[in-house]
Amino acid sequence: MLQLFGHPFSSYCQKALIAFYENDIPFTFRMLDPDHPDNGARLSELWPIGKFPVLEDDGNAVFEASIIVEHLHLHHPGPVRLIPDDPAAALEVRLLDRVFDNHVATPQQKLVLDALRPEGQKDPAGVADARAALDQAYAWLDAHMAGREWAAGDMFSLADCAAAPHLFYAHWSHPVPEAMRHVRAYLRRLLERPSFARAVEEARPWRPYFPLGGMPET
Repeated sequence: MLQLFGHPFSSYCQKALIAFYENDIPFTFRMLDPDHPDNGARLSELWPIGKFPVLEDDGNAVFEASIIVEHLHLHHPGPVRLIPDDPAAALEVRLLDRVFDNHVATPQQKLVLDALRPEGQKDPAGVADARAALDQAYAWLDAHMAGREWAAGDMFSLADCAAAPHLFYAHWSHPVPEAMRHVRAYLRRLLERPSFARAVEEARPWRPYFPLGGMPET
């Protein structure tokens, strides 16, 4: 049995969970929280860096959400091919995956971490830079998504596994402007995808802990 160590509210964990749900891959979820100390201890054994998600497959550790998705694609394939067989198409998928991780998730997480800092330790310049970075990413993505259904090609892929949770939390933290209708329409499609809708629902109990933005109805 595959075991995934993480937390349902983590965007990177949701990225991996979407891949499991897309292909209905059986696994055990190992919750990382104070109520499950054994899971944290095992995570430290598997990956001393301590970041999650981490997948344990037959005693072997697979870390980093993108690599977990790739691992499932190679070793536990299903009907939904999240990495195209064509090398050029696969390269586009991996490129878009990096865009969402580096240029959406990274500045969004800066906003969250700063909101959690105590007064007197805030970083207003860093927050301004992060908001500007998200504005740049939104503008690029709005042009990129014109005429597209999914981020890379015609099929749902690893790139969309990354986009779904990262854009969802980014929109809470620094809303996508209404004028960027292609990004907003894409986010709606992602939220309607059953795999991501399931991840969103599973994370719902932890929404009150999110320090930024209003709580959307979805």
